[in-house]
Amino acid sequence: MVTNAASFGRSGVHDFIFIRASGIILACYTLFLVGFFACNAPMTYEAWSGLYSTIGMKVFTLIALIALLIHAWIGTWQVLTDYIKCTKLRGLLQFIFVITAFTYLAVGTITVWGV
Repeated sequence: MVTNAASFGRSGVHDFIFIRASGIILACYTLFLVGFFACNAPMTYEAWSGLYSTIGMKVFTLIALIALLIHAWIGTWQVLTDYIKCTKLRGLLQFIFVITAFTYLAVGTITVWGV
């Protein structure tokens, strides 16, 4: 059996599960934020900083960020393998995406945790 090193999961089934699970996490995070905005109609800095000062929200935000990166990686990998036939160009684009994704993860972690 041939395995692909660029795939996030070990097979298409794992990628399918990862993309669905990450989509559910992102939907929950979005619905939570929409509900928070709806319940706090005059949004103030105190309400916003109070929300993100709790450990639960920091963990939830970090999980949502990781889910976003997993979702984006699988989608990008599928699009690049379908439409970019030149192996070197596809490898370069995947490398650029991975560097960008890790940069987003680092900046997001620093922003949320205030390291």
